[in-house]
Amino acid sequence: MVVEEDLESEKKEIIRRYRRLLRKAKPILKDGDAKIIKKAFNTSMEAHSGMRRRSGEPYIFHPLEVAEICVSEIGLGTTSIVAALLHDVVEDTDYELDDIERLFGKKVATIIDGLTKISGVFDHGSSQQAENFRKMLLTLSDDVRVILIKLADRLHNMRTLESMPRNKQLKIANETIYLYAPLAHRLGLYAFKSELEDLYLKYSEPEVYEEIAGKINETKDSRNKFIRNFIRPIKDKLNSLGVDYEIKGRPKSIHSIWNKMKKQNVPFEEVYDLFAVRIILEVPYKDEKAYCWQVYSLVTDYYQPNPDRLRDWISIPKANGYESLHTTVMSDTGKWVEVQIRTTRMDEIAEKGYAAHWKYKDGKTTDESGLEMWIAKVREILEQNDGNAIEFVDDFRSNLYSDEVFVFTPKGDLRTLPQGATALDFAFDIHTEIGEHCLGAKVNQKLVPLNFELKNGDQVEILTSSKQKPNESWLQYVVSSKAKSKIKDALKEERKVFIDEGREIVKRKLKQLKLEYKQSVLEDISHYFNAKSVTDMLYLVGTGKIDHSLIKSFAKTEKDEIKKPSVRGAKDIEEKLSRVRKTDSDLLLLGEDLDIIDYKFAKCCNPIAGDDVFGFVTVSEGIKIHRTTCPNAAELLSNYGYRIIKAKWASSRKHSFEATLAIIGTDRMGLVSDVSNIISEELKVNMRSLSINTEGGIFEGNIRLYVEDTSHLDTLVKKLEKVNGVVKVSRTN
Repeated sequence: MVVEEDLESEKKEIIRRYRRLLRKAKPILKDGDAKIIKKAFNTSMEAHSGMRRRSGEPYIFHPLEVAEICVSEIGLGTTSIVAALLHDVVEDTDYELDDIERLFGKKVATIIDGLTKISGVFDHGSSQQAENFRKMLLTLSDDVRVILIKLADRLHNMRTLESMPRNKQLKIANETIYLYAPLAHRLGLYAFKSELEDLYLKYSEPEVYEEIAGKINETKDSRNKFIRNFIRPIKDKLNSLGVDYEIKGRPKSIHSIWNKMKKQNVPFEEVYDLFAVRIILEVPYKDEKAYCWQVYSLVTDYYQPNPDRLRDWISIPKANGYESLHTTVMSDTGKWVEVQIRTTRMDEIAEKGYAAHWKYKDGKTTDESGLEMWIAKVREILEQNDGNAIEFVDDFRSNLYSDEVFVFTPKGDLRTLPQGATALDFAFDIHTEIGEHCLGAKVNQKLVPLNFELKNGDQVEILTSSKQKPNESWLQYVVSSKAKSKIKDALKEERKVFIDEGREIVKRKLKQLKLEYKQSVLEDISHYFNAKSVTDMLYLVGTGKIDHSLIKSFAKTEKDEIKKPSVRGAKDIEEKLSRVRKTDSDLLLLGEDLDIIDYKFAKCCNPIAGDDVFGFVTVSEGIKIHRTTCPNAAELLSNYGYRIIKAKWASSRKHSFEATLAIIGTDRMGLVSDVSNIISEELKVNMRSLSINTEGGIFEGNIRLYVEDTSHLDTLVKKLEKVNGVVKVSRTN
């Protein structure tokens, strides 16, 4: 009877979670809302009846948790709770979208449609993951709640990723860092962004995550003591302001600490701003700016500020609505501390992003916010949605990252562009026509080229010419999605003209050669000239890059039955995948399967035995083995999940792998000799190259060598670090 008892306790747990959801939602519920939520809960319960998650728990736990995240961590309302409770119903059960619309109305059905993955067959060269991202992102045009619920869904999946197999963990974690964390950042959900990034690190580099988390925990008491001492001298002054305030001290996220360690190439102990002190004021909206600057003045009366680290996002908020005043000051103990000064309103917008922004909007300001302007820009990008899905997602993603640069028109109007934007980006931001005919620009009255990178405060005047038109190289000059999509549109129009011209030429030639103008013949011509596709071949003929007289030589090879080069792409991928699937449990054993399957090690990350790896089926170069920490892993796992193969090292054979070590230290006589002796004599390692540069008594170098596996490499690193004068040895890609 244990099973019955378990079911009974599960029922109680489901009811407990449902009641907790209602409690959290109570402040925002209007008349009749509780009834609708109950109906959605019962529908979801019935639809998911008997279904379980991989962890073994009832499936209904997941929609309940997603709905709770929507309420308590984003601040969404009843429609979102209902949609969150039902978000997997159409995808995973017998319910259709029509059923949802009949039971809960068009708005809920539209949101659930946006959250439902696309099913069916996809074109070769496309990616189901990218198509699903595109479908979801398109809903930004009519309802941003789709994205917010999807982020809540992704956060809960990441929190419960432990029960998933390793390959699924990697795929989901990399999708998260590639698209969902930047999306959370862009929508102002900083708490989400930080947690998603930390969870990505937990599953992609578990040892690094555990080490940093452990060190943060170990330093907790000393950190709290430091913060108490730091705020003591400014507390009296803050009290004299006569307003309510709260002071929080918090460590930076594990992922951001890891980024700093990598960027600055320093250990945990040497990351200088490990934590931030946040001062939150409860003041009326109209007095916010004045009080924040008063507090800044009080803090910098006691502590010396770093002039390069002042960030004023109160006068000009970030494009995602984030407002705060940041300064980095030197404490009494010689440590840099970041101090963030903001109001309760600003703090809630920083934590809950988009939803909180709307809550505070009523009656506070008539200006269009940066967030609304960004969503308007995104709508423009979405309207250009006619390229391939992977290209679309990459374009969209480039618009998510990056800080902003603030520049002015000749009349003094402020324009916000992504960091790294050029004069050409500015021209397209003003108007498509101006962009397409842009000849150059004047920045602060000086003449500059199209690719001139703009800086904060620049005043920009665009120079145009009716004879100017976009060309392929312009795509290298711009960073904003709007400029990229408009340039691509202009090039497509021009390309169409050349394709039509090429089509007419090929038709004429085939008629002369007495060959039928049909798809199979056009494909054969494309293969013969190694063109990517038929339209590519027609374009090359139209532009004269393929001389049309050469079609005669194609006809001759047809008649002589000479074998033509073949571009099989997608078929090759399918073949390689099916061959791997015939091996034991879809797993590629590195070192043993080479006779069955041909694979190579990727040059971008140089994997060696012992590294955590995966296989990726390329179109033309067979299977490539990548480290899971490869700089390209996030993109490959996010966009091409269907081409990923599980791979692990076979222990039975010894191989040599190339690895590169970066070495830093203080220069002295005989150092190079000591280093090379340890490598060649003591550890009998073959060295491929050693390059060392010395400047001002400091040396930096790279050693390329052959090792057996990661433990062999670790031994070598430890030995080299003991050499007198060597400060740090680390593996690089």
